[in-house]
Amino acid sequence: MTRRLGFGGTLLATLFFCASLTPSLLPRTWQLQGLMGAVTAILGYAVGAGVGAVGRAVIVYRPPERVRRLAWRIMLAGCGLLAAAALWYSHDWQRDLRALMGMSTQITWFSPLILVMSIALFALSLLLARLVRLGGRKLVDWLDRFVPAYVGRTVGVLLVALLVLVFANDVLFSAFIARMNDISSITNDATPAGLHRPESPELSGGPGSLVSWQSLGNEGRRFTGNASTATELESFSGRPAARPIRVYVGLDAASSPREQAALAVRELERTGAFDRPVLAVLGTTGTGWVDPTIADTLELMYNGDSAMVAMQYSYLPSWVSFLVDKDKAARAGVALADAVRARWERLPAGRRPRLVVAGESLGSYELEAAFSGLPALAAETEGALFVGPPRANHIHSALTAGRDPGSPVWRPVYQEGETARFAQFPADLTRPPGPWRQPRVVYLQNASDPIVWWSPHLIYDKPDWLDGPRGPGVNPQMNWFPLVTFWQVLVDMSEALDVPPGHGHRYGAIIVDGWAAVAAPRGWTADDTARLAKLVSESGTGRP
Repeated sequence: MTRRLGFGGTLLATLFFCASLTPSLLPRTWQLQGLMGAVTAILGYAVGAGVGAVGRAVIVYRPPERVRRLAWRIMLAGCGLLAAAALWYSHDWQRDLRALMGMSTQITWFSPLILVMSIALFALSLLLARLVRLGGRKLVDWLDRFVPAYVGRTVGVLLVALLVLVFANDVLFSAFIARMNDISSITNDATPAGLHRPESPELSGGPGSLVSWQSLGNEGRRFTGNASTATELESFSGRPAARPIRVYVGLDAASSPREQAALAVRELERTGAFDRPVLAVLGTTGTGWVDPTIADTLELMYNGDSAMVAMQYSYLPSWVSFLVDKDKAARAGVALADAVRARWERLPAGRRPRLVVAGESLGSYELEAAFSGLPALAAETEGALFVGPPRANHIHSALTAGRDPGSPVWRPVYQEGETARFAQFPADLTRPPGPWRQPRVVYLQNASDPIVWWSPHLIYDKPDWLDGPRGPGVNPQMNWFPLVTFWQVLVDMSEALDVPPGHGHRYGAIIVDGWAAVAAPRGWTADDTARLAKLVSESGTGRP
């Protein structure tokens, strides 16, 4: 028994597995739970095995075989009971979490299959690890024939570690990224069903456009091809509408971010964007996606008399881009924001459109990168709306860290809300009650959004958002466990859009309130905001 599994490894593997069954930010499927149970169990085993190895090296005493066998029996019985109890309660924990978010509590949750799946994947991972260890021992034995034993062990361990790292990074990870890039490139070349080249010259890819319809990429064609129509705009406003301007430059349109940005500015000039009352620079996610609610809401507020510009920097899905293309996103944001602002500053002060920036998730990271901090953001734009910002956003992180005493991390107040405010509900934008000067910066963040909270620090540090009062929609039964919570929140990111608005990474109608606070057109009223928010809630995108 002891030759097959280590005592400490088995104990911590079981504890980590049980911890993974506890609730996190969002509900998850039983399949994801089985995968996460295996990952956390193998991590627990590695930690336990490491602690055990150190203990054996430091403590000379070895208990008798009879004592060791008794300890194993007691430990296995305790682990079995604990695992059975955690599996039993896990179903109720998931149902409670779904009820908290207003979701159906009728779920499929196969506890026995979770256990089987976790054990199978754990066993496979452990087998691979032991094969690597066996190879390392064979290498050390061979080296010991030529060099002193301590040299052979040191060199052998370093060589095995290097080979594992090279294989993981340069073979497995690189092959995965290459495959994802191939798949994403094919998707980028496709046109969403039902979309056709625009007939309006105010839209990139349309008549007279400096960028071709094909070069826009999949998400660029979706962005310009789905611009609000006159019928949709007039249905909401009750007045004749202007033709909205949407400019987009795809990754294939130029060879560098600077060239893309320069092309975007020429396209803005061609369409007359600098003559509109408002000009929005929009951040994109990894694939080039622009949140349609952000775009549609601004067009409906201005009855089409608006202009917006966006730029693609990657084909890859956002989570992959965040790992490998984060620097590309930052460079794209700097290039686009700088180019648009430079052209905007050449206009007479009285003839400039209101210049605002907005982005969701990685798109907010892209545009934050263009500014050194909140003072620069407020000085160089006339408003900003950032939705579901990741922890990597440097301005968001600085404001959260420097929040006023007494304000929670999930709803921070910075410098009494004079410039920037954080909201999950419309009423949050009215607090604190002091003055909120222009230009305004709004961060929309749900307390249960894993994209906002995921960080490598979760591996070893309990986060502030699990200390003290919990944010709205955060399960009071959620706890922090070293290593385990990191993986729980990472898995939550895959489920972040499968929850109702106001939870996870779903924002919906609160975007209307955000735009109304940042860039409301002249004559816009609270009733207009409520009416548009209702439309967004009913339609999902703001379209009548």
